[in-house]
Amino acid sequence: MVVTETASRPLGMFDSGVGGLTVARAVIDLLPHEDLVYFGDSARLPYGPREEAEVRKFALEIMDALMQERVKMLVVACNAASSTALDEAEERYDVEIVGVIEPGLRAALAATRNRRIGLLGTEVTVGSGSYNRALEATRTNVALHSVACPRFVEFVERGDTTSAEVIEAAQTYLAPLKAKGVDTVILACTHYPLLAGVIDYVMGEEVVLISSAEATAHEVYRRLMDRRLLNPSNRPGRHRFIASSERGISSELGRRFLGPEFNEVEHRPWDRP
Repeated sequence: MVVTETASRPLGMFDSGVGGLTVARAVIDLLPHEDLVYFGDSARLPYGPREEAEVRKFALEIMDALMQERVKMLVVACNAASSTALDEAEERYDVEIVGVIEPGLRAALAATRNRRIGLLGTEVTVGSGSYNRALEATRTNVALHSVACPRFVEFVERGDTTSAEVIEAAQTYLAPLKAKGVDTVILACTHYPLLAGVIDYVMGEEVVLISSAEATAHEVYRRLMDRRLLNPSNRPGRHRFIASSERGISSELGRRFLGPEFNEVEHRPWDRP
């Protein structure tokens, strides 16, 4: 296959809802000439409380659909899906695959000063132990303290980032990390960057917050550069947004996550992404 033909293909990206748009935003900022096909599984969100096998099934269904779009790379912009489906996806698809776990962890390891890192994620991400395994593989003497925050996705999906309710929830979730004295916190869900304000407020400005969205975007850039897969066109990238239901990815919420690049959403039934 001619390299330039492959390079001209779009990136494929997905999440359980709008959270992955934080990754899309970061990728578009770094790679403005890349085309993007984004799938938000709004009919089946949230993934966090589901069983790992179910999340894996959903993720592979969506990646199958994105491969039909002839994408040159799959970006798993979802911690739950990265935690459960990445290994099988790498065996199943003959394209570059980027998840959110290793990029976020590398950024946290580079940032920590006292070698105590906190992690905020969904139940399935924390329960899978995926970040712990990734940390063990680095053979680094760092302690990782993980907390599941099931209500955070709910707040973000309804656009609530400042209410007394979300602040109270953050204080409850973050108390164990404050007690452990972590100096770095991984936002291990692509929804959570929109809660960075309240998390920073509760944790204190001396604690570094690591956005898996930004770290993943830098990994996408590196992989495309190393594989000579950068889009050779100088035109602005074209972006398509697909959702498995009409709820969850509204124009208003999408623009809040992504900005003016958020276009009209195509809808496909959840059982046939």
